[in-house]
Amino acid sequence: MQSMDELYQQYARTVFKYLKSLCHKDDLAEELTQETFYQAIRSIDRFDGSCRISTWLCAIAKNLYLTQLRKDREHEDIDEQEIAVGSAEDEALGSAAKLELMKKLHALSEPYREVVYLRAFGGLSFAEIGEVLGKTENWARVSFYRGKEKLRKEVEEHE
Repeated sequence: MQSMDELYQQYARTVFKYLKSLCHKDDLAEELTQETFYQAIRSIDRFDGSCRISTWLCAIAKNLYLTQLRKDREHEDIDEQEIAVGSAEDEALGSAAKLELMKKLHALSEPYREVVYLRAFGGLSFAEIGEVLGKTENWARVSFYRGKEKLRKEVEEHE
């Protein structure tokens, strides 16, 4: 097995991009990336090799993110300023239309929802999505296309 330093060099960017797709905040994604590798070091003896190391690391990252969400909900009120994105594209789309699109995206079945999230909001390549989810690059491409088509049909039906 590679040293943890080599693993960090190889997978830190993938873990960071995955976390960024979940939380949309660079600083939180960076903090959780560091914590992911810390937890990986602590539990490396439990890695049994039944999945790719990147999949194992992203599973740790996802659990840490969900834990962070629970902590945030317990200790803070949601600040509407943080929710507002404010980009020109979002303003053009309009908050009502954006909300409807996000509802439709959230209603997509798996794996389409996660693949579209990772691609659209996380900026991951199809190869990275495949690696994170333990699938092939081609599978990620096809899943993204199918998810996008399902979204398009949903939007067209409600116009």
